[in-house]
Amino acid sequence: MKKILLPTDFSKNAWNAIDYALQFFENEACLFYVLNTYTPSFYRVDYMVGGPVHSAIPDVGVDLSLGGLEQTLLRIEKKYKNPKHQFETLSAFNTPTDEIKEVCETKDIYMVVMGTQGASGAKELFLGSNTVHVIRKSKRPVLAVPVEYDFRKVTQVLLPTDYASKYNLNELEPLLEIVSKNKALLHVIHAVEEDDLTPIQLENQEHLKGLLKGLSVVFQDITDAYMPNVVHSHVEKNDMDLIVMMNKKHSFLERLLLKQNVDSIGYSSTVPFLVLHDTSEIIK
Repeated sequence: MKKILLPTDFSKNAWNAIDYALQFFENEACLFYVLNTYTPSFYRVDYMVGGPVHSAIPDVGVDLSLGGLEQTLLRIEKKYKNPKHQFETLSAFNTPTDEIKEVCETKDIYMVVMGTQGASGAKELFLGSNTVHVIRKSKRPVLAVPVEYDFRKVTQVLLPTDYASKYNLNELEPLLEIVSKNKALLHVIHAVEEDDLTPIQLENQEHLKGLLKGLSVVFQDITDAYMPNVVHSHVEKNDMDLIVMMNKKHSFLERLLLKQNVDSIGYSSTVPFLVLHDTSEIIK
């Protein structure tokens, strides 16, 4: 049974991500943890000692969190009646990023699914700050669902790569499983910065082909644009359903997360994207 973490701040965007997750994993046995975190407007001595459980004074943050989780669960139960799915709610006095990291470790979470913007997310930003922090720090796969994106079956998947390292099979496993189970076509694209691939890049490309053996895959080297524009263009032209990115230092993804303003990078995701932790060694 897969354990899926669904962080929520009870916003429309958070519900949309939950809605997407329940359909994305429709045919799989899953235990969903619906998580809300809260921070009181001011810190009290009793919080510092033992948290809200040991406080003699009720805190509105606790009530709002528990009440919101209860309403979210009722909404899920009303819309979805999937016998393969189980649910647990989690309410925590903590920052979202720290609590998500802790829950991922203690509950052995398979994947985090969350919206790209929270309740206070500005529309001009590609991602909300919480989503950015989670993606950058998480060692578990993170599936980010764009604002108001409606679920559709995943048939076209995009994997941008620079062929700078040999990917680890276990870290690619979520991608392989998605492509296989959905009988999807995987597009592996590379923005060529030089005239030809280097010997190391060719070696890493062959390694990747071996990992993807048995799947429907097309490889494409593109020479007329740099990576953010390549991704954006390929998504539009080929009607992609999912983008998969490897999270490594100095990668395209990291540069993207450091440049939040869409106007400054000319890129914003209109489809869900899955971020996978990447510990493979860069070979130059």
